[in-house]
Amino acid sequence: MNPMREIRVEKVVLNIGTGEGGDKLAKAERILQSITGQKPARTFAKKSVREWGVKRGAPLGCMVTLRGERAIETLKRLFDAVERRLKKDSFDESGNFAFGIREHIDIPGVSYDPELGVFGMDVCVALMRPGYRIRRRRRLTRPVPASHIVTREEAINFISEKFGVQVV
Repeated sequence: MNPMREIRVEKVVLNIGTGEGGDKLAKAERILQSITGQKPARTFAKKSVREWGVKRGAPLGCMVTLRGERAIETLKRLFDAVERRLKKDSFDESGNFAFGIREHIDIPGVSYDPELGVFGMDVCVALMRPGYRIRRRRRLTRPVPASHIVTREEAINFISEKFGVQVV
């Protein structure tokens, strides 16, 4: 097989939205740090919404971006939390997919701490091929050709073969 056609995991992003700052957000950050071994970054409100009591710039959640070997190891554990099953609707046309985990204690190796409580999280995964750098480089940026973009079917096959995930 052509090495330039090989699909790989570019990044895995874990996101917990708490809806408020303070103690609840600090607990969510501790949970993400224990799961990934990486310090989470905070996410902030883009707009003020008076009905929800949210002000622009207020901290609302936290996220961690994983790359490389750490991303693959964490992704294997996250698939176990959803019983290695994903919906076909979770995949988009450019090979990315996302799924949710209802309770972080479903992840193997994570135990319940009554002091922290239980949080749900979103997991977003980006797949890519070698050569996607042309989209982000500083000089002569170009779009990735349509024939080189990872399709939905290719992403489903890759996830099924590499991680043993059943797509329903």
